[in-house]
Amino acid sequence: MFEDLKPHLADLQKRLIIIALTLLVMFFVCFSYYEPILNWILAPIEATLPTGSKMIAIELGETFFTALMVSVFAAFFISLPVIFWQLWLFLAPALYSNEKKILVPFVMGATIMFVMGAMFSYYIVVPLGFEFLVEFGSTVVSITPSIGAYVSFFIKIVFGFGIAFELPVITFFLAVIGVVNDQMLKDFFRYAIVLIFIIAAVLTPPDVVSQLLMAAPLIILYGISIIIAKIFNPADKEEKYEEEDEE
Repeated sequence: MFEDLKPHLADLQKRLIIIALTLLVMFFVCFSYYEPILNWILAPIEATLPTGSKMIAIELGETFFTALMVSVFAAFFISLPVIFWQLWLFLAPALYSNEKKILVPFVMGATIMFVMGAMFSYYIVVPLGFEFLVEFGSTVVSITPSIGAYVSFFIKIVFGFGIAFELPVITFFLAVIGVVNDQMLKDFFRYAIVLIFIIAAVLTPPDVVSQLLMAAPLIILYGISIIIAKIFNPADKEEKYEEEDEE
């Protein structure tokens, strides 16, 4: 049994090495330009800070380690097409020839949806969420956020939204290979709503506004996923095939 897994493990190792090398090269490129990237990341919170407030570094090496986080973050974004491409190449041997034809839609769709999720969080969720948090209690305390804590939390939110927006792409892939259909997603809808609000509570700041801003698009994306599943693997088509096999 182990001998049968060796080719797959070797292929997985190859894909991971390509991804790691791509990330490494992009990391050094991004580290050379970490300041403009960091300024872009800081823009949402700086716009919400009270007059006279500014970001601070609590620890001696906080600025340096923040630059490293920013560079890894940017390198990942730039490397997304390569990451999804290598993931597809690893999965491709297990697929039928007609299923392999969705390589380009999968890679492009996964990349675009991740970026859309990240941009939605950057331009809508982060500004509104931090505006609420900054204004809450600002008349009592002085707001001086730590740059390291903010960037870490920012990256968590952006990645969370990026992954969440992959739902239609994942559904598209699973529908094409016949794993899910629209009826299955409809039946799971009630449980999906509960899971969506749990995910929103974990990945967003502890305020209702941010949680709703994440939950609402996820519910919409789930609805879109049902439509996608109906197009690429409808339940009635599956039932029709089962009836023909029985005859």
